[in-house]
Amino acid sequence: MLIVSQFFIKYFTPKYIGGISLFPFIIVANNTIKENKVFINHEKIHIRQQAELIIVFFYSWYIIEFMIKLIKYKKFYKAYENISFEREAYVNENDLEYLKNRNFWSFLKYL
Repeated sequence: MLIVSQFFIKYFTPKYIGGISLFPFIIVANNTIKENKVFINHEKIHIRQQAELIIVFFYSWYIIEFMIKLIKYKKFYKAYENISFEREAYVNENDLEYLKNRNFWSFLKYL
């Protein structure tokens, strides 16, 4: 389900974030982002990842992997973009059919 909430994005996420996936919702900052099929596909990939890892394990894994990458790269954005979940989503966001053919736990290929 898509939700447009400038309030949530403004007060609960970093400034450069246009949207976020919080299973089962995709929360976006405005209607322009809501119409961006590539952005929405990226977030749908995260929804699938969250469902596969029963939500709580997704966020635990995400945070732990981020901390490891932050130690490795010493830069916030570089650590973020190298998280396996993000790598899978960024590599496949332009393929609007990706989720139809995606294998279970495909993010493991991006570790």
